[in-house]
Amino acid sequence: MADEVLFELLHSELVSYVLKNSEKDKKHGDLSTLEYVGFSAGYRIIERLTKEWPRFKDELDTMKFICTDFWSSINKKQIDNLRTNHQGVYVLQDNAFRFLTRLSAGRQYLEMAPKYVAFTCGLIRGALSNLGINSMVTAEVQSMPACKFHIQVQRI
Repeated sequence: MADEVLFELLHSELVSYVLKNSEKDKKHGDLSTLEYVGFSAGYRIIERLTKEWPRFKDELDTMKFICTDFWSSINKKQIDNLRTNHQGVYVLQDNAFRFLTRLSAGRQYLEMAPKYVAFTCGLIRGALSNLGINSMVTAEVQSMPACKFHIQVQRI
């Protein structure tokens, strides 16, 4: 329980720090630093989680692992829904995203939501990158605290 609170506080401070510094540099609203920090963390976390695992047989198995084991290690629960078109597009839905549950559910806070999901977009992209899947990860928040992560696999 204490670890969860510490992680949430650390995340909030990280968001505040990065946004405060981007305002000083005249890059108001630049979330790329948060995404990059998330990417680096996700890249390293997945190394530890998959150390004892055999290689995944395909992309869908990798995504299932992200939705179960990886998501559980970060958010203490599995993702609520995984959808795919079987052509490299995946949508992960979390109906109670942990970094949005502390914010009010009012519509006025929807504009703040991207600040709190950028880090997690990076986490997912970094984890997938380490597993050999280049992707673009975006988030969509239509109602608080639900969040959808859209993953577009980049095929070379």
